[in-house]
Amino acid sequence: MPGTPNSLAKPTGCIVLADGTAFYGHGFGATGEAQAELCFNTAMTGYQEIMTDPSYAGQVITFTFPHIGNTGTTPEDDEAQRSVARGMVVKWDPTEPSNWRNTEDLGTWLTRQGRIGIGGVDTRRLTRAIRQQGAPHVAIAHDPEGNFDLADLVEKARAFEGLEGLDLAKDVTCAQSYRWDEMRWAWPDGHTRRTTPGRRVVALDYGAKRNILRCLASAGCDVTVLPATATADEVLAHNPEGVFLSNGPGDPAATGVYAVPMIREILERTNLPIFGICLGHQMLALALGGKTLKMNHGHHGANHPVKELASGKVEITSMNHGFAVDAESLPAGVIETHVSLFDGSNCGIRMQNRPVFSVQQHPEASPGPQDSYYLFERFVSSMETIS
Repeated sequence: MPGTPNSLAKPTGCIVLADGTAFYGHGFGATGEAQAELCFNTAMTGYQEIMTDPSYAGQVITFTFPHIGNTGTTPEDDEAQRSVARGMVVKWDPTEPSNWRNTEDLGTWLTRQGRIGIGGVDTRRLTRAIRQQGAPHVAIAHDPEGNFDLADLVEKARAFEGLEGLDLAKDVTCAQSYRWDEMRWAWPDGHTRRTTPGRRVVALDYGAKRNILRCLASAGCDVTVLPATATADEVLAHNPEGVFLSNGPGDPAATGVYAVPMIREILERTNLPIFGICLGHQMLALALGGKTLKMNHGHHGANHPVKELASGKVEITSMNHGFAVDAESLPAGVIETHVSLFDGSNCGIRMQNRPVFSVQQHPEASPGPQDSYYLFERFVSSMETIS
């Protein structure tokens, strides 16, 4: 079996695919078992942000970059209150952290988060399996004694329900509304608070990353965050000048059961600017009459080139999605604005003659480093134009 260690290094971690293939390694972080969909992420930095990104609910992440854990962790980099991804698989065991911002090593952080890590795995082989099979269902286990029931783990991997048809936004959304005024990190003061009045924005939380909310605040917005299930009346009760649709996990068609009617009602009753990212992009596309589809292995990384069709500009972006908008399903009056230069898949749409637009990539991330931040400024500008 791939990744089986020699007799001198007893494995304490194991990941088993639903087809019976097993990879062994060294467990770290929490002990126990978990079942999930397996994906791979090509980012060279940001492993803590990735593990706490709510869009990874229901997934175990294989990191293709080998140096994971070498900068440790810090509470400033959490994108949510807890790690949402169910586990991580890495090539090399995490080393002693070396970074001035470090407050806790990765293994200790994972233990506190209740998440399993496995090091010493042939991640190239595992990544090829993901690309060839599509995102497989897996069971991951960490036992310091190295006792693994492979037959049981295979059955648990096969029993995982998968992400198609699954609404996970309801599991990661906020329980009640709240205000957000923290802005982007900047030297030397770190995260500061917005103190001047801004454009009133209601953000629908389908699994919102904190840095998206920071970017809205930094761009000039007074942000009120509402749960994913908020109605149009609840949104409009805040008298917003714009509506933001956040990122999130799961099948957009499942979340769309309650989110799409709300978005359509906002579109019918108002001319408010609307801006969506990731799952929010897919929600908007569904509300406008488009369709979404499950991708073979999705896009997960910080090196994804996306082309803005109107300008010809190519942006280096951060991506994290296993579903995509079907560009051929977009109706008249809905224009494709961005495409992936990896596979040509849709990465952006806008309504013709209305300030309503969305993108698949994550403009709050900084791989470009600021290639896509203009989208937040465009959103604020559209509110200024309407007013």
